Amino acid sequence: MTSKSGSRGVLYIVPTPIGNLEDITYRAVRILKSVNVIGAEDTRNSAVLLSNYDIRTPMVSYHKFNEKSRSNYLINLLKEGKDVALISDAGTPGISDPASVLINAAVKLDMNICTLPGATSFIPALVSSGFDTGSFVFIGFLPKKRSLKEELLQRICTYQETLIFFETGQRLFGFLDFIEKYLGNRYICIGREISKYYETYYRNSIGYYLENKGEINLKGEFTIICNGFIADEISEVEIKKSLQRYLDQNESISVAVNKTCSDLKVPKNRTYKIALSLKAKKM
Repeated sequence: MTSKSGSRGVLYIVPTPIGNLEDITYRAVRILKSVNVIGAEDTRNSAVLLSNYDIRTPMVSYHKFNEKSRSNYLINLLKEGKDVALISDAGTPGISDPASVLINAAVKLDMNICTLPGATSFIPALVSSGFDTGSFVFIGFLPKKRSLKEELLQRICTYQETLIFFETGQRLFGFLDFIEKYLGNRYICIGREISKYYETYYRNSIGYYLENKGEINLKGEFTIICNGFIADEISEVEIKKSLQRYLDQNESISVAVNKTCSDLKVPKNRTYKIALSLKAKKM
């Protein structure tokens, strides 16, 4: 890499394997051996990888609990002309981890930054899903706060691009239940333990897995690929007809909405708004 900042060092962003230790490039190994220090999300986990490739470069911890103070330390090393590599527990630093704090600080100071291509879970999951790969939106983990989740899902529910999410096994079914209310009963592909021995793909609708929870092994990490919204696939007239049919059967609005969403595979928030407009006209 050609320096653009005089004698300053280079900050290397180095992807590490997400499962199989062989999923690392020759270049990544060379860089990790040559830098002055490695910032690692968990030095104990990273020690296994470094030992496997006989990488003896000193490590310091860099995680969400010390990201600010450690960023200052690593920036000072770069100013002194030392090269620094940043790695996460698995995958590419900066994707759903605290690396962005150091990267943003380096950008503001016009430091040399070199990000290596390498392992990540969502690209294999996307390609293996069979969904459209020409245009997609990476969401990652949903916000923890319910209001922020709702705001996000309301915004993306009409995106025609393929959607990519991360979730843990412990929260998977809560996640699926939540997104079904806003995205509808879409077809999804769930990638589990990608690049590991027990790599598995589950392909069916959200509703199917909510009704057949026993089919999914909840151990491990999950990447969920969700089909994009198909514009004008179901017209408002069709949704109104379905809602009215259930309302004429004396079903409540919530039941009519749920049954319509299940029948027509339409987003719940869209259907609920139409149901409210029907109710308003009757008042």
